Amino acid sequence: METVRFDELNLSAPLLKGIIEMGFEQASPIQAKAIPVVLEGGDIIGQAQTGTGKTAAFGIPLLESVDPKSKHLQAVVLCPTRELAIQVAEEIRKLAKFLHGIKVLPIYGGQDITKQIRSLKAGTQVVIGTPGRVMDHMRRKTVKFSEVKMIVLDEADEMLNMGFREDIETILKEMPEERQTVLFSATMPKPIMDIARTYQKDATIIKVVKKELTVPKIEQYYYECKPKNKEEVLSRLLDMYDPKLSLVFCNTKKMVDELVTSLKGRGYFAEGLHGDLKQQQRDRVMNGFRNGKTEILVATDVAARGIDVDDVEAVFNYDVPQDDEFYVHRIGRTGRAGRKGRAFTFVVGKEVYKLKDIQRYCKTKIVCQPIPSVNDVANTKVEKILNKIDELIKSEDLSKMVDLIESRVNEEDYTSLDVAAAFLKLAMGDNEQNDSISPESVDFGDTGAGEGMVRLFINIGKKQNARPGDILGAIAGETGMPGKLIGTIDMFDKYTFVEVPKEYAAEVVQVMKDAKIKGKSINIEPANRK
Repeated sequence: METVRFDELNLSAPLLKGIIEMGFEQASPIQAKAIPVVLEGGDIIGQAQTGTGKTAAFGIPLLESVDPKSKHLQAVVLCPTRELAIQVAEEIRKLAKFLHGIKVLPIYGGQDITKQIRSLKAGTQVVIGTPGRVMDHMRRKTVKFSEVKMIVLDEADEMLNMGFREDIETILKEMPEERQTVLFSATMPKPIMDIARTYQKDATIIKVVKKELTVPKIEQYYYECKPKNKEEVLSRLLDMYDPKLSLVFCNTKKMVDELVTSLKGRGYFAEGLHGDLKQQQRDRVMNGFRNGKTEILVATDVAARGIDVDDVEAVFNYDVPQDDEFYVHRIGRTGRAGRKGRAFTFVVGKEVYKLKDIQRYCKTKIVCQPIPSVNDVANTKVEKILNKIDELIKSEDLSKMVDLIESRVNEEDYTSLDVAAAFLKLAMGDNEQNDSISPESVDFGDTGAGEGMVRLFINIGKKQNARPGDILGAIAGETGMPGKLIGTIDMFDKYTFVEVPKEYAAEVVQVMKDAKIKGKSINIEPANRK
């Protein structure tokens, strides 16, 4: 099916702005089929499972039908559970962010009914509720359906399984004759079809069955991180695995542009691909990626359509995809032609639940990994170089090189092991030059710390909105040192003193010199005894 973008659906500008802010750019199959029909005023029967984007499929046309100037109830969504009612209400509120004057209210059992009554009396245009609680309000006459233009039955089969058929029919009978009835259900048993026949008019049947897709050759990992740390985590993973070509997926065009600028600033060969680029620019970016001139391609889902490059070794989901199917399409771009691939997903807060849905859908395991420390990156680099050396020794004739090394060793006062270590150092790159400082070899003198500790000075404090937790998190995160080993943290307006164990002090000073706290570069050094 041809891809449909939201800006092609003739939506109002404020609603389109809310959709874009949520990160949607292209409609999922159910959205592409359902939205135009519902916008035209037709009834639909949508067969779609969770994870297909069905909330937006009815939420977008529902919001287009609401008149913000009228405070009357204009749309009702029935859900089987309170959890789903809350979730649907949250998503519709996000879609309606720039539609001023539209009030969305979830109503469900277990919540104080007097609060719900107060909100309903104040004027609510959209109610999302469980059948039992909606019936309760009907009995109390606190909801009036006379102005309702649309009713949505979400997960209708689930509502029937829970014994809500009678309640649903009672609610539908109270609705105005001239209204839209939108029904979504994962399965279509006879009772659902009976309700559709009785309460809908010439309903269009829209069927979207998710393909069963598996990705056995792709190693899949996820990292729980804060939005501000994503860039650093991505950089470490790129350094650690050193993929030949990488694809990084973002949900918005704005994020693509920002990330490309940041990656270029860090010295990576990165380019962006999104819907705003002209064909000529797209071709230039893609040619650069195919010939290896661009190592990292940052793209949105819609722009990545048609990317067919066999050598992609890693896919990064910088943002968790909006649709389960998008996840499969994204990671399927690595591990091509029998090769091994890796997929990494960055998860923020509650997004971990979305990832669980994706795992169930793909019938796959996405393994949680700790964020790699700077030391992990260095150790992995060493491992990769030694593996390459191992392959070289097994497959190449190195006799000429052996003669040259032997000749040099005989002339100088060092061993062949020293030469090997120096070559490894060179292969690791300039960044590693000071990483091997032995902690015991550095004497910081008396810094005024407790026994076995070194007191360090950092030029950031309360005035920069820093907190002790930021300092502790930065040191533990950058060095891999357990946070419980960090001692006293004394924070002042413009600077902070922190105590670390003597054996870690040199490493902390070395590693933290390139770190940022609260987005600011810092200076860290041993404190002077006062």
